[in-house]
Amino acid sequence: MLLDSSGLQVLSDEECFALLSAAPIGRIVFTDRALPAVQPVNFCLDGRTIVIRTSIGSKLAAATRRAVVAFEADEFDRELRIGWSVTAVGQAREVTDPGELHRLAALPLTTWAPGRRDHYIAVAAEHISGRRITATRPDDREATYGRPTPR
Repeated sequence: MLLDSSGLQVLSDEECFALLSAAPIGRIVFTDRALPAVQPVNFCLDGRTIVIRTSIGSKLAAATRRAVVAFEADEFDRELRIGWSVTAVGQAREVTDPGELHRLAALPLTTWAPGRRDHYIAVAAEHISGRRITATRPDDREATYGRPTPR
């Protein structure tokens, strides 16, 4: 198991994609009027491509056309202090090809937000990285977090 300088487990590309495939919500990071913006989204993986559905006139749709974006998903258990985080970076593109649209519409991607969401954005995960924090012994947590562990 490879650890980074903070003692977190470094995840392989395959582990990162496996974790992403099970996450229901992620966050897309894009530029909106020259400022960073973050938006939670439902998504689905299509191979190594992150697929998002949105409305055609949304701020997200406008801001991500041919832009480099970051995408992040994570899961944490606060009580056990375990979890993971995966970040992908790649170019976002609006999907316009009718054949690809038809194929993407068949993916198990349902949105939680109300309204019509028939616009697809695809983000090719060109760079992906992830970290996992695993359970530690109570005395390790004390040293790591600088405070006593509740007994």
